[in-house]
Amino acid sequence: MPGSSITHSPAEDTGAAMKIEPFLMERWQSTHEHSVEINLSDSGVHPMTPREFVPNESELAALLDTRLIYTQTNGTVELRERIAALYPGASLDELCVVNGGAEANFLAAWSFVAPGDEVVFMIPNYMQVNGIARSLGAKIIPWALRPDHESQRWVADIDELVELVTPRTKLIAICNPNNPTGARLDDTTLDRICRIAERNGTWILADEIYQGSDLDGEETPSMWDRTERIVITNSLSKAYGLPGLRLGWALGPAAVIEGFWARHDYTTIGPGALSDAMATLALEPDNRRRILSRTNALLTSNYDTVSRWLGEMDNVRHIRPQAGAMLYLNYSHEINSTKLAERMCTEQNVLLVPGDHFGMDRWLRIGFGGETAHIEEGLRRLSQVLATIDAAPV
Repeated sequence: MPGSSITHSPAEDTGAAMKIEPFLMERWQSTHEHSVEINLSDSGVHPMTPREFVPNESELAALLDTRLIYTQTNGTVELRERIAALYPGASLDELCVVNGGAEANFLAAWSFVAPGDEVVFMIPNYMQVNGIARSLGAKIIPWALRPDHESQRWVADIDELVELVTPRTKLIAICNPNNPTGARLDDTTLDRICRIAERNGTWILADEIYQGSDLDGEETPSMWDRTERIVITNSLSKAYGLPGLRLGWALGPAAVIEGFWARHDYTTIGPGALSDAMATLALEPDNRRRILSRTNALLTSNYDTVSRWLGEMDNVRHIRPQAGAMLYLNYSHEINSTKLAERMCTEQNVLLVPGDHFGMDRWLRIGFGGETAHIEEGLRRLSQVLATIDAAPV
């Protein structure tokens, strides 16, 4: 190009650039979820249409008159007021509205993590923060939830966390309720995590995106207001069945959130005008109760379907999820989880998430938040494939 000082392409500089490792689960889902017949890879409830969650015809019509402007880039005042009301004592300057929980998590990692830092990361988990932190030069210290099939619970060993967190630990990253297990941490455990972080000057990143998808109808307690060194991320994608809005938020100390907003200016700038408007309607208290009631009814009914299928199966086991629209299934069949998921995709036209994507072979994450008929048929096809593979008793 005449007058240009560029003599080589950006691709030639990749050796010097920060290396982003592949996000295996997201690429697996985005590659296949719109082409398979039955998608059981999702962890949220069946998505709603605008007409379903805005049944008031006048409000629905008003949405069509929404001017598609650049909205307040950290979220309109009306929307932040609705979100703040979910967290007692929260103020508007402690909130930044972003494009999905994914951007909220990205901003947190970008803000807190520097080369050489240590990040204690709950596993299994949604692997986004793990990948970003590693790409930023951090060392990941895994803190494992462990399955106790006898007691039917996932165990978070707080004594182990005491040993893992040191003054070198910049961040403790948890997901509560947990993806992919559906396990919940109780108030006592959350308080103990906070005390450990405070003793070491460590920040906590609590991804609470599955809050509200609790199978017993009792909302999982939040990390909010337990410690000053906390950032909470959440969105409307999972419990609310509104993933297409791409509407999430980060909540934390005002000075930290101001820094998130500054970085947000460099990423997506602001949420879409329609997303902001529809999220404000979704979080109106009566609407929110109605939406989460739908979620609970759908999960309760569909889990009954899953339970009946499990009762007919040999050589598999699971721990009943407390929240989230996902079954984390442990199988003893002689096949790698990625290979099994690939067979289900290519042979059965069913999409599942292999446990390899969470660092755990011989596990599958199976979404049960969708249409009941699809769940029944998808599980039937999985039974057919498993029947062809040798297995040892569990």
